[in-house]
Amino acid sequence: MKYVRYFLLLPALMLCICVGAAKNEPIKGFDKIGYTNRIIETFYLDSVDNDKLAEEAIVAMLKTLDPHSLYSNPEETKELVTPLEGNFSGIGIQFNMLNDTLIVIQTTSGGPSEKVGLLPGDKILSADTTVISGVKRPRSEIMKALRGPKGTRVDVKVARRNVEEPIVFRITRDDIPVNSVDAAYMAAPGIGYIRLSRFAENSFDEVAAALKKLEKQGMKNLIFDLEDNGGGILGTAVQIAELFLDKDCLVTYTESPKLGTSPYITRSKGRYADMPLTVMVNQYSASASEILSGALQDHDRAVVVGRRTFGKGLVQRPFPFPDGSMIRLTVARYHTPSGRVIQKPYEPGKAEDYAADIKARYDNGEFYSADSISFPDSLKYTTLKRHRTVYGGGGIMPDRFVAIDTTLYTPYYRDLMAKGVFNTFCLGYTNDNRKELVKKYDNEEKFVTLFNVSDDIMQAFVNQGEKDGVPVNDEELERSRPLIAAIIKGIIGRDLFDTSTYFRIVNPLLNPIYKEALDIIGNRDVYEGMLQGHK
Repeated sequence: MKYVRYFLLLPALMLCICVGAAKNEPIKGFDKIGYTNRIIETFYLDSVDNDKLAEEAIVAMLKTLDPHSLYSNPEETKELVTPLEGNFSGIGIQFNMLNDTLIVIQTTSGGPSEKVGLLPGDKILSADTTVISGVKRPRSEIMKALRGPKGTRVDVKVARRNVEEPIVFRITRDDIPVNSVDAAYMAAPGIGYIRLSRFAENSFDEVAAALKKLEKQGMKNLIFDLEDNGGGILGTAVQIAELFLDKDCLVTYTESPKLGTSPYITRSKGRYADMPLTVMVNQYSASASEILSGALQDHDRAVVVGRRTFGKGLVQRPFPFPDGSMIRLTVARYHTPSGRVIQKPYEPGKAEDYAADIKARYDNGEFYSADSISFPDSLKYTTLKRHRTVYGGGGIMPDRFVAIDTTLYTPYYRDLMAKGVFNTFCLGYTNDNRKELVKKYDNEEKFVTLFNVSDDIMQAFVNQGEKDGVPVNDEELERSRPLIAAIIKGIIGRDLFDTSTYFRIVNPLLNPIYKEALDIIGNRDVYEGMLQGHK
C-alpha cells in the first residue's frame, strides 16, 4: 500500500513543480528542460552533479543540429583557443610521447628551455611535483604542468643519454610563439614554397615575412601549400587573400536567414597580385583553407592542385560562459565568390556518418581517380574572369587532380610508424652524433645536398624497429626503402635545423601533389593554359 500511496502523491507533487503552467496546457520546448531538472532534483534517489548534468544536456542538444556546433568545458576551450591566439607562456619545447616517455624534439630558438641548456633527445621525467614520463598521463595534464604564467618558474627533471644521474633545470616560463608557417624555402630557381598549417592571429604576418624572405632569394612564382590545414580565423584568410588579389575582390560571403548576407572584400591590390601561383590542397584542407583556395580559383588567380577538400563551410560563432566554457554555434554558411556552397551535405544528428565521409570517399575510389567524382549540372558554376567551369556541392575541386600514391607504403612501414620507431631512432641518432653532424653539415644546404642514409644507418634503424617490436620483412623493407630513408633524413634535418628542412627533403621525393604543382608553375604555357580552362 505504501507504493500505491507514493504514486498517488506523485501527480500532486508534479503539479507543485509545474507552478504557473495552465491547466492541461502541454509543456513545450525548452520549458521541458527546466521541469526535468526540477523533477530530478526533487525525486532522484541519489545526489546529482547539476553542472555535469547541464553540460551533458547542452552537448546532446547541439548534436541534433549539425556536425560543427559544439560545447567545450573551460579546459577544452583553452586548448581550442590557444593555437589560434599565436602564443602562450611556457618553457618552449616541441615534444613527442614515446612509450609513455616525453622526449624533447626541439627547443624554441631563444626560448626558456634553450637558455638553460635543455637539448633535443632529453627525456623529461617530471615538472615540479608532477610526474610526466612512465605514468600514461594525458597530454592535456602534461601541457598544464609545463605551461603557466610568464615569469613563473618550474623545476624540470631530465634524463639525458650518456649521463648517469637525472639533471634538474630551473626554467622561467616566457611567451612562446605558435608558428603557423611550417616551411618556406626556394623549391627551384625562381619558385618559392610556403606551407601554412593553420590560420591563426599571427599567420598573416608570418606569411608576409616568408614572402619577403623568398623575394630576396629570387622568387618570381609561388607554391602555396594548404594540405592538411584545417582552417582557423576567417579574418586571417581574408588578409592573406588580399596579398594575391586585386582591390574590391570578393573573397567570400556568409549567408543566414537570421543574420542576412555578409560579404568580405579586399581593400587594396595585393603586393603579389600578379605573381604566378599554385595552391596545394587535399582531403584534409578545410574551412579557411577552402575559403582561400576557392577565392583564388574563382578569380582565376591560381591553379589549385591536389584532391577535393574536406567541405567545411559552416560559420561558427562563439558564445562564452562566465566559467570559461563555450558554445560554438553554427550561424551561417560560407560561399565562394562565384556562389558555390563550401559545406558538404550532412544529415542533422548523424555525426557518425559525417565523420566517416573521408573513409567513404577513399572506399569509393575518389583518392585514386577524378573520374570517380561526378557532378550534376545543377552544381556547375563559372569563374569570374575567364569563365572556367567549377563545381559546388561540397569542398573545392582542384583544377588538376592528383591521385594518392601508395606504391611505397607497406605493412612494415605502417608498423614502424605506429610504434614511433622513426622518432625514437632519429632522436637517438642525432643526439649521439650531434657534434659530428653540426661540424660536417654547418648549414642546411650542405645537409640537404650531401647527407645520405647509409646502409649502416638503415641497419641501425631496422635494429631499433626489432627492439621496439617490429620484426623486419626484407621484401617490404626494400619496397619502402626510399620512403623510410627520406623520412629518416627529414627528421634528422628537422632536429638539426628546422621544420622547413624536413619538408624540403621529403616533398620532392614523397609528395605527388608537390611535384605536380612544381611542374605546373615551372611551365608558363601549362600554367596559363590551365587558367584558360585547358586541362
